[in-house]
Amino acid sequence: MSSERSTLITARPPGLVDVLDRILDKGLVIAGDIKVSLANVELLTLQIRLLVCSIDKAEQIGLNWWRYDTNLTTRAERAEAENVELRERLSELEMEIRKLGASAAGREEKVLSDRVTTTRKTRVRNRRP
Repeated sequence: MSSERSTLITARPPGLVDVLDRILDKGLVIAGDIKVSLANVELLTLQIRLLVCSIDKAEQIGLNWWRYDTNLTTRAERAEAENVELRERLSELEMEIRKLGASAAGREEKVLSDRVTTTRKTRVRNRRP
């Protein structure tokens, strides 16, 4: 009887812990679409995709968004600080470009003004007998 009893114990259905362990190890995908239509006119579509797996499995399949989420990592604080610094540098460079553009425009105006003045002087000289 003890051999029958051990067979019954090992043949028991898996418990919640076993099922959860298997789901986290292999992964579970639940996908579904909900469509709301009125008179054959689609009004609303909800696409639901749910993935349940362990972090190791998620990284194995290429999902690692939590590494860069600002609410979840300290590395994100450094990235945010770097972004702020880069934005400041970009603003400074844009200001320099505007200044260079303005000075170049001023030089062009001066060159044009000098040409006009030279042209007028030449015309005046050519008019004199």
